[in-house]
Amino acid sequence: MKYEDCGKCRDEVLWYALSLNIGLSVFKGGLGVIAGSAAMVADAFHSAADVVASVVTMLSLKISSKPADAEHPYGHGHIQFISSAIVGLILVGGAMLLLVGSIKNLMGGEVDPPAKIALVGALISVFLNELMFRYQHCVGVENNSPAIIANAWDNRSDAFSSAAVLVGIAFAAFGFPLADPLAAVGVSILVIKLGMELVIEAIDGLMDSSPEITDLKQLYALAREAPGVMGVSYIRARRVGEDLHVDVEVFIDDSLKVYEGHMIAELLKDKILAAVEHASDVKVYLALQKAEKGKGNAKPAAGWRRILKAADAAS
Repeated sequence: MKYEDCGKCRDEVLWYALSLNIGLSVFKGGLGVIAGSAAMVADAFHSAADVVASVVTMLSLKISSKPADAEHPYGHGHIQFISSAIVGLILVGGAMLLLVGSIKNLMGGEVDPPAKIALVGALISVFLNELMFRYQHCVGVENNSPAIIANAWDNRSDAFSSAAVLVGIAFAAFGFPLADPLAAVGVSILVIKLGMELVIEAIDGLMDSSPEITDLKQLYALAREAPGVMGVSYIRARRVGEDLHVDVEVFIDDSLKVYEGHMIAELLKDKILAAVEHASDVKVYLALQKAEKGKGNAKPAAGWRRILKAADAAS
């Protein structure tokens, strides 16, 4: 992690997001009614949906923190992908309602321009939501949490929504009243797109999709350069919530004793856990191969014994 307090922020950030979203939904809803802005009222409903999303995310983080048990031997990390999908669906559902309402306003023809005070509300909403997005996204990335990252994008979508509302109200207040519902239509389409992207990413996570190719290359380099490893048979990795689970099979000299092979596996496991951020479960499998002098990483068994004993003494 980049900072020492990143773990502490993980436990606090959603409470800040929840408090902000409750405050904004009440603030924008009341101001939208007073100013007569349909876009502002719709934006308030968007913030209310964010409240539900924050609660869902908080519950998912609490569940994912539970240790593995007999019924869930691989832990509860996948709940974060489910949470991310729920947040995405909430965004899509709320945006669809906003879209339908805005189209009805446009089809109605005559729209009264909102009061200029609504501009202040939209500007405050843009600033606070963007600030919360940056904070949550930082915490989510540093803790490798798909649920927190999804909730961060929820606030970014609210910032986009409020920015479009700001433009729409500005045009509507200065002689173009249809700009208010038009802004709401544009926001709806943008939020629907964002929500669908979150759902697709969550589905990929639930289907144990592979991490980025750069992560796999790092794992390969660590395995290939580990003491006693003659070659790499395969490497697989998958995300389980905030954690990365790794399976790797390596070739070792068939003349080594069982305990020496076990030491090679343990050294490689410790090396990956130390070097790869968020790696929490590493399984190393050994395949025997006859050593050929002068080729690859192969060396006489006695040499490996010295290396392993030195590494064991150092640890």
